[in-house]
Amino acid sequence: MAREAEASRILIFGGTGYIGKHMVRASVSLGHPTCIYARPAGPATRPSNLNLRREFHSIGVHIIEGELEEHEKIVAALKKVDIVISALAYPQVLDQLKIIDAIIAAGNIKRFVPSDFGCEEDKIKALPPFEEFLEKKRKIRRAIEAAGIPFTFVTANCFATYFVDVLLHPHDPSDEIVVYGNGEAKAVLNYEEDIGKYTIKVANDPRACNRVVTYRPEPNIISQHQLISLWEEKTGRSFKRVYVPEEDLVKLSQTLPPPENIPVSILHSIFVKGDMMSYEIIEDDLEASRMYAEMQLTTVDQVLDIFLTDPPEPARAAFV
Repeated sequence: MAREAEASRILIFGGTGYIGKHMVRASVSLGHPTCIYARPAGPATRPSNLNLRREFHSIGVHIIEGELEEHEKIVAALKKVDIVISALAYPQVLDQLKIIDAIIAAGNIKRFVPSDFGCEEDKIKALPPFEEFLEKKRKIRRAIEAAGIPFTFVTANCFATYFVDVLLHPHDPSDEIVVYGNGEAKAVLNYEEDIGKYTIKVANDPRACNRVVTYRPEPNIISQHQLISLWEEKTGRSFKRVYVPEEDLVKLSQTLPPPENIPVSILHSIFVKGDMMSYEIIEDDLEASRMYAEMQLTTVDQVLDIFLTDPPEPARAAFV
C-alpha cells in the first residue's frame, strides 16, 4: 500500500530534457509546487525547449535560469525547496558534484534523487566504454553517501519509447530488423511518463529514503525476439532478423572513437548479456510497481500501440 505524502516543494535540474520533462509534468499533476533550474534561453535554444518552457509556465512551474557554476544562485534556490531531482544528461553526470556541494551548503534538503534512471551500476560490470560511464555514476552515488545527504537511487532500466525506436525503427519502411546477440536476453522497457510518475512518488516516499528503487514491472520484461514478434502481430508485417554477433559489438566497442563506442557497449550490456535481469529482486528490495500497485502501468504492448496511432518523433542517436 502506497503511503500518502504531503506536498513537497520540488526542484528539478534538467527539467526540459528527454526524461526530465516527464518528471516536471508528473510533479505538477501530483500536486507538488515545482520549479526547474535551467540554462538561460538564448538564440541557440531549440524551439522544442522554448515550447516546453511556455508549457511549464502555463501549468505553474517556476523556471530559475542559471548555470551549474553559479553556486550561490543554486544554494538560494535549494533553500526554498524540500526535494531535489537531477535529470541531467550523460555529459553532465559529474557536474552533479556541484549540485551536491550546493545541497551541503543549503543544509535543508530532505531528499536528493541524482540522475541515474538506467541500469543498476552497483550490480553490473560492462564493456570498458560503458563501464567508464557507469563509474562516473558510481562516483556521484558515493559522494552523496559520504556527504550524508538523504537520497533515493533509481534504477529505471530502459526508456521504452526510445528503445522501441532504436530496436524496431518503426518509422523505417525496411523489412529488416537488427538483432543483437541471439535476441533472447531479457530487458526492461518502461514508458517514460511512468518513469516520471514513479520518480516523483519515490522521491516523496519515506520507504525509499537512503534506498535503491528498481522499476521492473513484470509486463515490461521482454526480449528482442518477443518485441519483434509483438510488432509483427500489430503491423501484420514480417521482418527479416539480421543478427549482430556478440564479438562484433565487442570489437566495435574497442575500435569506434568515443563517444560512439558507448552506445554499442550499452547494447551489449542490455541485449546480449541481459544485465538488467542479471540479479534478483528479493522481498526486502524496493520495486516500484509493487510499491505503487494502484498506479496504472503502461505496458510495452501499449507503447507499441502509441507508435501505431500517434507515432513519436524518431529518437536521437545518443541514449546515455
